[in-house]
Amino acid sequence: MRIRLTSIFVDDQAKALQFYTEILGFVKKHDIPLGEQHRWLTVTSSDEPGGTELLLEPAGHPAVKPYRDALVQDGIPLAQFAVDDVHAEYERLRVLGVRFTQEPLEMGPVTTAVFDDTCGNLIQIAGRPQ
Repeated sequence: MRIRLTSIFVDDQAKALQFYTEILGFVKKHDIPLGEQHRWLTVTSSDEPGGTELLLEPAGHPAVKPYRDALVQDGIPLAQFAVDDVHAEYERLRVLGVRFTQEPLEMGPVTTAVFDDTCGNLIQIAGRPQ
């Protein structure tokens, strides 16, 4: 059993695609229209284009807003992405205007930082301390 696809709810698919590709560096994998308003829109790591896909899923279901609002209110990331160097990635993203809710923090064998993805979610980046 493997994880092939996971999803993240986004307020606006076009805005999310721009952020996840132009700022975070993912690459678009699938972009298939679903009706007039939504798309099956996935991105993957540029390092692993055949790897796990992240579905940028419309946040239209009524359960999504209270769920995400509660996570953001409590500072809990919806997803976590691995990076080689959290401090370097933090600086790169900060220069691009990304708003962090947690600066790099060393927690034993891992360093983490948390940012706002501009699409309704907090995202954590994690890696080994440098």
